[in-house]
Amino acid sequence: MAARKRASATTATDTKPSPPQTQTTTTQIEPPIAPPKKGLIFKFCCFFSIPYFYLLFQHYKIERDLKRSILINAALSIAGFFLTQRMIPVASRYVLKRGLFGFDINKKGTPQGAIKVPESLGIVVGIVFLVLAILFQYFNFTADSNWLVEYNAALASICFMILLGFVDDVLDVPWRVKLLLPSFAALPLLMAYAGHTTIIIPKPLVFYIGQEVLDLGWVYKLYMGLLAVFCTNSINIHAGLNGLEVGQTVVIASAILIHNLMQIGVSSDPEYKQAHAFSIYLVQPLLATSLALLSFNWYPSSVFVGDTYTYFAGMTMAVVGILGHYSETLLIFFLPQVLNFLLSLPQVQS
Repeated sequence: MAARKRASATTATDTKPSPPQTQTTTTQIEPPIAPPKKGLIFKFCCFFSIPYFYLLFQHYKIERDLKRSILINAALSIAGFFLTQRMIPVASRYVLKRGLFGFDINKKGTPQGAIKVPESLGIVVGIVFLVLAILFQYFNFTADSNWLVEYNAALASICFMILLGFVDDVLDVPWRVKLLLPSFAALPLLMAYAGHTTIIIPKPLVFYIGQEVLDLGWVYKLYMGLLAVFCTNSINIHAGLNGLEVGQTVVIASAILIHNLMQIGVSSDPEYKQAHAFSIYLVQPLLATSLALLSFNWYPSSVFVGDTYTYFAGMTMAVVGILGHYSETLLIFFLPQVLNFLLSLPQVQS
């Protein structure tokens, strides 16, 4: 993460009275942040949306009610994209006033390296995401829905992680403590989880274990808690380069959406389809709001996302993997992060 510098308080050691001011002093105004890179985001949207909507409308025969819910969620997500783009410049001015900014150390020695870059703008994405996810309940869930408890538990875990991420941005929590934060945030999800606790044994290992499906019981919930820790820190460990945290989230979220549609299209089990639709309902607003943030965070970055965003994005993808019942598949999307994490273990410092 780029170095952060807060405004220092003025000391009162000088007891000499200040001379009377004969001229009005001018207030220093921070220059506005650069406008969003709309052309880049348009290319991203075309690249990822074409295969997604092809699968949704053409390749698979998806039930009308399910398709309607997905499209309503997509419409809310598009509205969230524009709302996030409007809110980021406003929030940038406030965080600069509070001294929450950083200098891009990768541009040190250049004019851009001396510019104050507003930090922790992931809080905007998190707030807009939660508002969209809460509003979507009105269109999709009834009061007696079996999925409503897990849906709200997922939102509680994500909201908890946003709060802890923002606390980390403000207080600069040590690295060892950061590993424990997702464990606390995942508690609402683990307590409300009512799905299966079984895993499918890979075919080469069936001969040695003696069964194709293994019930792990409480060990599965422990695994889910560790998955939340892993996904959250997998996004955070790559922080430091313009657009990297948000960029990888956009790519992984797009892959998750396509994976969910493929599983819905080939399955005939209504419960299985609903689980993957549940994942889509959370990933679409994540992708839309992240694209809005990426338009400001792409090189040369005019805002920094902060640990608020990395924790939020990682927890959201962990939640959709757990409640979508494909948490094992989710690890494939994070394979580069797995290798990078293992290679960097001896060099990790607090």
